[in-house]
Amino acid sequence: MKKLGSFVAGGLLAGLLVITPIYLAALLLLKAAASLSGLVRPIARLLPAWLPAEHILSVVLVLIICFLIGITIRTPRGRATWKRLDTSLFQKIPGYVLFQSLTARLAGETQDQVWKPALAEIEEALVPAFIIERLNDGRFTVFVPSAPTPFTGAVYILSADRVHPLNVPFVRAIQTLSRWGSGAKELVAAMERDQTSSSGTTAEDGRKVNVST
Repeated sequence: MKKLGSFVAGGLLAGLLVITPIYLAALLLLKAAASLSGLVRPIARLLPAWLPAEHILSVVLVLIICFLIGITIRTPRGRATWKRLDTSLFQKIPGYVLFQSLTARLAGETQDQVWKPALAEIEEALVPAFIIERLNDGRFTVFVPSAPTPFTGAVYILSADRVHPLNVPFVRAIQTLSRWGSGAKELVAAMERDQTSSSGTTAEDGRKVNVST
């Protein structure tokens, strides 16, 4: 029963991580559209009464604003302005940085080390982990999650030779943990491919992969 409860909780957490950004985006879109309804009301009155013109025009206006903001932040000045706002304002909101990095990982829009899947050497085993940051001396702060609840676990600071970053999608690593380690062979294969490409020799390692529970 305890394992069943953990399995259900892990599945719910993994699903929430995918659904939450979509839900928040839709909620913000509708909220912004409602706040702009007064601006488009005069135009909406010119259209047929059977058409929900006020709602449609509000959403269109929000999308246009989003498009303009997106174009603006692609310019050097726009990126600099957004970076200042992000650093001075948004990153001070509790949980914002975590949510931002997780969302970027899910969307595949980041190449940095934050929440990058990895295999970490803990005692005599390889364990699935996520890189949180790299220290100035080259060591890594890694989060080693429990299975099947990937958002609970332990934090370790390990030397670079004990942390093996993986070129696999973030969602794939989460799925492996949520499935009690099923699919871990793909993580090991990814590590061995990286070792082979970097050393030019085939990596052969008899260490087991341990999924913490």
